[in-house]
Amino acid sequence: MALQRQLQRSLTWLAAGSCLTILIPASLGSAVAQAGSQGQSAGAPGQGVRIGGSSTVFPVLQEARKDYRAAGNTVAIDLQESGTSDGFRHFCAGHLAIANASRPINSKELKLCASKGITFIELPIAFDALTVVVHPSNTWAAAISTKELARLWGRQAQGVVDRWDEVNAAWPKRPIKLCGPGKDSGTFDYFNKAINGDPDNSRTDYTSSEDDQVIVRCVASNPNALGYFGFGYYANNSQKLRALPIASSAAAVTPSLANVQAGRYQPLSRPLFVYINDKDLQTSNDVRSFSTYLVRNGLRLVEEAGMIPLPASTYRLVETKLYRRIPGTAFGGDLPVGLSIGEALRRSFDETKRPQYR
Repeated sequence: MALQRQLQRSLTWLAAGSCLTILIPASLGSAVAQAGSQGQSAGAPGQGVRIGGSSTVFPVLQEARKDYRAAGNTVAIDLQESGTSDGFRHFCAGHLAIANASRPINSKELKLCASKGITFIELPIAFDALTVVVHPSNTWAAAISTKELARLWGRQAQGVVDRWDEVNAAWPKRPIKLCGPGKDSGTFDYFNKAINGDPDNSRTDYTSSEDDQVIVRCVASNPNALGYFGFGYYANNSQKLRALPIASSAAAVTPSLANVQAGRYQPLSRPLFVYINDKDLQTSNDVRSFSTYLVRNGLRLVEEAGMIPLPASTYRLVETKLYRRIPGTAFGGDLPVGLSIGEALRRSFDETKRPQYR
């Protein structure tokens, strides 16, 4: 109830436009409303929509593109997955209208966007349980602690920790095969910040890829393997993989929609985002139409992608934030770890009241 009251206060403030110096132009408001209600591009044809970035968020945009086309829209949508960091590089260079991100934009990327005159709207679209997985035939690891993950994945483990018993003495003397995201992945950044204390603190002697399907195959094909990625890829491949409950300061907790929404799955819960180029939103009918469709149908699209949606009422907040074109980031270039879904949402919407985000 506390979260619901917080969100309702945020919605009331946004709807009233209190303390805002940026208002959505009437022409943009009517175009967006028309696009959302009719499911079509408003006005004259545009130049299409280029989208790139996070492989974790990719399935949501893939569902959006599929459903958008099924609704009769003919807008050209170029959708690529190359990792959050690579997506931000292209976004801040002006090459993408929309960037998918499995972490907030960082301070280096903020400076790059500013140097290129790129302003943006940051929209939370889903929540995630970063999931550690093993092969189904693994009978010895019932759960894993954050300390054991740090012992296994930290830079100090490279060339040293390469057997299961070196992670936990009760586990067998079997080789361990590691599979995980590459350095351009926001999942890489978040996991290492949460587990190893620094986004760059990771061993490099493992099978890495920005394509999560590569990680799925890596673990599913080797009884001695362990890997990590977003919850959606586990949910869509659960017959091939087993998720390990994570033990932090309390009992081990399984990654699930219920545990994430209740704030129990820590520290590996995180918000997921889309970033929209503000100039493209104002000038491109195609970007306005697709962005509106994505946000207006966010709950359904996230569920169809097998991921963890935000509370239903929150998508109205996201839609209002898009309509009013509230710019900037609510995270100040930081990579927050361990936020509950309520904390992340309050920060995403309440922080926009502050002058630096207007």
